[in-house]
Amino acid sequence: MGEYAPGMRAIIRDEEWLIKKVEKNNKGEDALYCSGITPLVKDKEAIFLDDLEDVKIVNPAEIKLVKDTSPHFIKSKLYFESKWRTKIPTDNLIHIGHKAAMDSLDYQLEPARLALSRPRQRILIADAVGLGKTLEAGILISELIERGKGKRILVVTVKSMMMQIQKELWNRFTIPLVRLDSSKIASIRSKLPTNYNPFFYYDKSIISIDTLKSDIAYRTHLENAYWDIIVIDEAQNVAQRGEHSAQRAKLAKLLADRSDTMIMLSATPHDGRRESFASLMNILDPTAIANPKDYTKDDIKGIFIRRFKKDLKNLGDSSFLERKFECERSKASKNEEIAFDVFVDMKLQMDINKTRNQGRLFKTTLEKALFSSPAACIKSIENRLKKLRNKYTDDDIKDINELETLKDALLKITPHDFSKYQHLLHLLKSSEYNWKAQSDDRIVIFTERIETMNFLYEQLKKDLTLKNDAIQKMSGDMSDIDQQKIVEDFGRDESPVRILIASDVASEGLNLHYKSHRLIHFDIPWSLMVFQQRNGRIDRYGQKERPDIRYLLVESQNSKIKGDYRIIEILIQKEEQALKNIGDPSMLLGKFSIEDEEDEVYKCIEKNDSDPNLGSKALEELLNSQEKDFDPLEELLRGASQDNSETHCNNERPKDDKTIFSDLDYLFYAFNWLNQENYKGKFPIRKLQNVSGLEITVKDDLEARLKALLPKEARPKGEYLNLSSDIRFCMDEMKRSMQNNLEDDAWPKFQYLWKLHPIFSWVNDKISLVFKRDEAPIIAFENSLKSTQTIFVVNGSIPNRKSVALIDEWFGLLYENNKFESVLSMNEVLKLTKFKENDIPNTNKLTDDDVTFASKLLLDVIEKAKDYLTKCHDEYQEKMKPLLDEELDKLDELELKQKNYQLSLLRFDRQKTDKERQIDEIFNKFVNWVTDTLTIQNSPYIRVISVFKGMAK
Repeated sequence: MGEYAPGMRAIIRDEEWLIKKVEKNNKGEDALYCSGITPLVKDKEAIFLDDLEDVKIVNPAEIKLVKDTSPHFIKSKLYFESKWRTKIPTDNLIHIGHKAAMDSLDYQLEPARLALSRPRQRILIADAVGLGKTLEAGILISELIERGKGKRILVVTVKSMMMQIQKELWNRFTIPLVRLDSSKIASIRSKLPTNYNPFFYYDKSIISIDTLKSDIAYRTHLENAYWDIIVIDEAQNVAQRGEHSAQRAKLAKLLADRSDTMIMLSATPHDGRRESFASLMNILDPTAIANPKDYTKDDIKGIFIRRFKKDLKNLGDSSFLERKFECERSKASKNEEIAFDVFVDMKLQMDINKTRNQGRLFKTTLEKALFSSPAACIKSIENRLKKLRNKYTDDDIKDINELETLKDALLKITPHDFSKYQHLLHLLKSSEYNWKAQSDDRIVIFTERIETMNFLYEQLKKDLTLKNDAIQKMSGDMSDIDQQKIVEDFGRDESPVRILIASDVASEGLNLHYKSHRLIHFDIPWSLMVFQQRNGRIDRYGQKERPDIRYLLVESQNSKIKGDYRIIEILIQKEEQALKNIGDPSMLLGKFSIEDEEDEVYKCIEKNDSDPNLGSKALEELLNSQEKDFDPLEELLRGASQDNSETHCNNERPKDDKTIFSDLDYLFYAFNWLNQENYKGKFPIRKLQNVSGLEITVKDDLEARLKALLPKEARPKGEYLNLSSDIRFCMDEMKRSMQNNLEDDAWPKFQYLWKLHPIFSWVNDKISLVFKRDEAPIIAFENSLKSTQTIFVVNGSIPNRKSVALIDEWFGLLYENNKFESVLSMNEVLKLTKFKENDIPNTNKLTDDDVTFASKLLLDVIEKAKDYLTKCHDEYQEKMKPLLDEELDKLDELELKQKNYQLSLLRFDRQKTDKERQIDEIFNKFVNWVTDTLTIQNSPYIRVISVFKGMAK
């Protein structure tokens, strides 16, 4: 029996464990919640009862000092390095995210800076399309992994984005997500017992939100799983709409309680209603907003950031090329003009009988299809005819006749008569456009209608004499696997795909810019948000060519059609202006959902029924009024985001943490040592000749470890693991991976070598055992330290109540003539000893008496270490207490606001009592979390890492 505290290390069942929590059971005995440290039990969670186990608290003063006889002290250096690499940052600076395999830009660090400045990392990153929200999330995730807060990660996205995000986070950050697509889920279910939670099977995974939404069993498993980090991509899909929560919104609320950290990503974070945006904020922080209809920028400060391309250009960032856009006009053919006249003269009883407040006129819906293609319009007519023929009233018969007449006119429009299509052909073949089907220059063509997509797919193959595999189509009715494969192929050099014809399923989030800078809108969307989403597929971070965007328009002699196309043209012009002037085109219509924006365009088009110029005038007036009076919610959000950037982020430069070895040298020397001492050459390693990197032979337990850690796609193909620390080379390798033959997986053959690569977990485990658990090396220095000097290198950490270290110090204790002299920083230790240098000779002059004298100082070393850590503790308390008090006071104020507002909505005392209890529950939980997170006790864990002893020459 003993006194236990979180942060202590204990030997239980001959393995070392970190005590994370101590609770009294109903018999008054201590239950120790532990996490494994030694390799056999590493990261395993266990609960031990003190009265049933032999628990031995590790006493750092009982360590045994061992002479190192290895050449140049390589054994001690590797051991030292393996321990030092476990040091975690305890400040809110950027330590590692900026070193990922990317062109690190300062604006991309701001979301991580903002999140790290708060007790709990929960943030909505709402940057505009194309700014790199996935990279910004990756930077923050990397920082959290470095701080020991990223063992279990769940990413939730739309099905078409799964592979893209998985590759992005692996290739740039070596974050190994297992893709739980339909085939993987089926595989897991076949392997696991029916009652086993599949979310325990993989620590890091990515899954489609539709899979979670539709699979009841998986939602049940979510309730019984917990992660360190949850990321929700395209987060606008989980916002609450109206009074009732959709399935996706309910799912997000469930996930919100399953993780300390939550990162939301969305380029369109609200639909113009305060309540909708408030629902996202309350998922991140349920204490933030009391009244979802009335809140200020101060209420959302720190959990939200939003920037536009124009903001970055104003700051001098030139990462984005000015895009070119052209309206491509074609004159309507004779048969098209006939169809247009029939359409305009058509009078549908179904529309005449419909009052204005009953929604869109069918004729206008038909016109939208007509502007897409004759095939799309014919399909809409046929669908409506099928419904009408089931009723056969007099009015229905009239409408049937009208629709049949229009259909007959449309059927006469051959591909040769289809002017917009013929203009597309001319454009693709023109010297001005300079596109060659045989070159590696790819085109994205967007169309809203599936029938138009199918027409273009078949007709372009014929008219451009393209092979079947040179043109692909992509729509929402395809499976997640098919969608991901098409996107993957489109970005690969060796893929024969030259044209991708896509419905708007491809407009959300997909990276189509790797091999394409050309985008054609075959039909023009009636929503500025869709403009933004489509164009963002090629006009985005990482685009190396000037984006070329073309809009196909038809010029008709029919005044009604001409007036309606004028409305579409105004949208095109205003979208381009808005991009330059205000950043967010969706603000111009004052509507923040695609459906609401389309409704405004529908209204304007229907105004043209009486006068062909009324609709364009109405749209101009609407757009001009919005330019003068921007949406107040958007202004609120921009104000909050600006405040975050200016006052809540620590804009200090990222810290350049260095240990003894570079990543590459540490692996190289570690493998050589292991091959020599333990494994008899089992894991050959060599440095690459043409680039900074390593080739490692993978087999046995290394192969097993990588298999457990990495998704199948990222594992080495064959027996060699190729790693490179050259960022530019790795980025080029990502591009080269797209040149692989189609039977390959298009994953880079070289992986980025940096501190977070999973191979280091295996190496650290192996190297940390070169000295036994109760041993530390003692090293002799002849040319740097005086013979009277001894330095004890000590690591001391103090955790919070959740067992996360808030103080993690590495320092040296200098003794002169066996008397304590001073505390040294690690820089001072390395400078004084020159321990980092490779040519320190090991002359093996240490005697047993030297070891004995140093060992006798250990008790005093531990006391001096405690004194130093007490000082660190006091400094932390002095700094943190006012911040903790401020945080708790703020929560008290927020709780009062919540109660005043929520209770004012209720009439009956019982309702008020229940609601008050719910609010108390939410705030008590959060107060306890904040207190446990920010509070430390002066009971440090101390260990002596090594001893440096000066020797006479």
